[in-house]
Amino acid sequence: MEMLNTFLQQNASVPDGLIGLLRYVVPALSLLLLLRCVIPLLTFRREPEIWAWLNFADGNQVPITHWENVIGRSKNCDVTINFPTVSRNHAVLTRYDDGSWTITDAGSKDGVYVNGKQVQICALNSRSRLSIGGVEMHLQPISEKQEQKMAQLRTKAASGWDGVANLMLLSVLQILMALGFLLGGAGEQILMIAEGFGGILLCQWVLFLFYMIIKRKSFEVETIAFFLCTIGMAAIATVKPQEAMKQLIAMVLGVLVFLFIGWSLRDLERAKKVRYLAVLAGVGFLLITLVFGTEYYGAKNWLVIGGMSLQPSELSKVCFVFAGASTMDRIMNKRNLIMFIAYSVVICGCLALMNDFGTALIFFCAFLIIAYLRSGSMGTVALAITALAFAGVLALRIAPHALQRFATWRHVWEDPHNAGYQQTQALMCIASGGLLGLGPGRGMLHHVFAADSDIAFATISEEWGLITAVLTVLAIAALACFTIRTARVARSSFYIIGGCTAAGILVIQTTLNCLGTLDILPFTGVPFPLLSNGGTSMIGAWGLLAFVKAADTRQNASFAVRLNGRESE
Repeated sequence: MEMLNTFLQQNASVPDGLIGLLRYVVPALSLLLLLRCVIPLLTFRREPEIWAWLNFADGNQVPITHWENVIGRSKNCDVTINFPTVSRNHAVLTRYDDGSWTITDAGSKDGVYVNGKQVQICALNSRSRLSIGGVEMHLQPISEKQEQKMAQLRTKAASGWDGVANLMLLSVLQILMALGFLLGGAGEQILMIAEGFGGILLCQWVLFLFYMIIKRKSFEVETIAFFLCTIGMAAIATVKPQEAMKQLIAMVLGVLVFLFIGWSLRDLERAKKVRYLAVLAGVGFLLITLVFGTEYYGAKNWLVIGGMSLQPSELSKVCFVFAGASTMDRIMNKRNLIMFIAYSVVICGCLALMNDFGTALIFFCAFLIIAYLRSGSMGTVALAITALAFAGVLALRIAPHALQRFATWRHVWEDPHNAGYQQTQALMCIASGGLLGLGPGRGMLHHVFAADSDIAFATISEEWGLITAVLTVLAIAALACFTIRTARVARSSFYIIGGCTAAGILVIQTTLNCLGTLDILPFTGVPFPLLSNGGTSMIGAWGLLAFVKAADTRQNASFAVRLNGRESE
C-alpha cells in the first residue's frame, strides 16, 4: 500500500487524468444501466389473467380477472350489473390460493343467494347457482390445464442474459468508483472502501444466482436497488468510510428481509397471519422507542443498544404496509376500516410524542394512499387531509423543534452559520459539483453533519455530478411507475395496496429528502431510501421493495408468485 501511494504521489497527473475520465464514465454507465432496467419495467405488455367466467341466464359471459372482484351496480365495480335491485357494491367474489372460490355479501339490501338459500359467505363450485339482486348466474372456474396455458401466454420477464449484462455493467461501475477513491488519495481508508463496494458486488451476484436456481429471470428491480446502494456507499466512502462494513451488513439483512416478505406473500393466507404479527410489531417498535429511546436533535426516535443506534420507526413502515394491505372481503367490512384508522392514529400519535414529525408525515401519506385504495373515495382523503392541517397547527404550537424547521424553511440564507448551515452548504456544494462532479473524495461537504444521510443527495451531486444524483431520483420514480403499471393486472388487492403503498413511501421519502436539501420543502431529515447511511433505514427500504416485487405477475418474474405448469421447466 505504501509503494502504491508513493507511485501515485510521483505520478499525480495520471490520477488527475483518470479521475477526470471517471467524471464522464460514471454518469454514462449509470444512465445506460438504468435505461436497460427501466425500459422493460415500463413497456411490458399488461395482459389480465382470466381465472373464471360468470355465465348469466341471458347467455352473457363476463371474465373474472382478479382474485377479489366486487359485483354491483356501480361503474367502479369489477363486475357491473346495471339492474335496479342490485346494490352499488353488492357482493365480493374471492379466489384462494388452492383455486377455491367464495361469495360474500357486502352489506347489500336484497342479499346474496346460492342455490336458493340466502348466505353471508359461501363456498362455490361450478354447479353453484347464484342470485344477486334477482339476477341469476353461475361461476365457471378455469381448469388446471387452462391455468397452465394462461401462465405460458403471459409476458415473459427479461432473459437471464439480460440480468447478467446489467450486473456486469453495475459491477464495472462499482469497481470504477472504488478505483476513483484510490486515485483520489484515500489510501488509508481504501481497504474499508473496497470492502464496501466489493460486498455489494458479491451480494448482488449471489442473489442473482439464487434467482436462477429458483427459475426467476427478472432482476431489474433488484439491480436498481443495488445501484442505489452503490451510490450510497460512495457517499459513505467520502464521509464515514469506517461505517462501510456496517452499512453492508445492514444491506445483507435487508435482502434477507426482502426474501422473507416475498416468501410470506406467496401464500395470501400465510400473509394474513404475518400481517397480524406485523400490526403488533409496528406499534411495539414505537412504544419501546418511546419508553427507552434516546433523543437526538429534538426527536426521541433512536434506540441505543450496546453502542449500536437503531431507528425502529423505519421498520414500523414495513409493518404499517402489512397492516394496511387487505383482501377485498375485508376492505368492504367497515369495522375493519375503522380499526385500521384507529391503528394509524396510534402510530402517528406515538411519532408525535417522539417529536418525529417527518416520519409521522410519511405514515400519514401512506395512510392516505391506503384509505383511497380501500375506499375509492376522495372525500375520505380530503377529510383526512383537513384533520392533518388541524393536527399540524397544534403540533407547531406545542413542539418548538418542528416550529424551528418551518421557521427556517425558505429562509436558510438569513442564518447560514446556524439554523440554515446544512442546507446552505449543500446548495453551494451542489452548485460547485456541476453536472459531472468534482471527483471522489474531492468535495467539501463531508465536513458537514449528516452529509452521508440527511443531505446525501448533495454529497453525490458535489462529487459525482448532478446527472448521477438526478438518476438516483429517477430510479425511485421508475419503481413507482412500474408498481402503478403492475397494479392494473395484479392478482389480489393485497398486492395492489401493499405495492402502491410501499412505492408511495419510497417516493415520499425521496421527495422530502431531496427537496428538503434544496430548501424547496421544509427540512425533515428523513433518509433517501437505499442511499442514505443508516442500518434500519436500509433494512426497511428493502422490506418495502418486497411489496413492489410481489405485485409483478410477468412470467417467471417474481419469487412471490408460484410457478405453474411448464413455467417451472
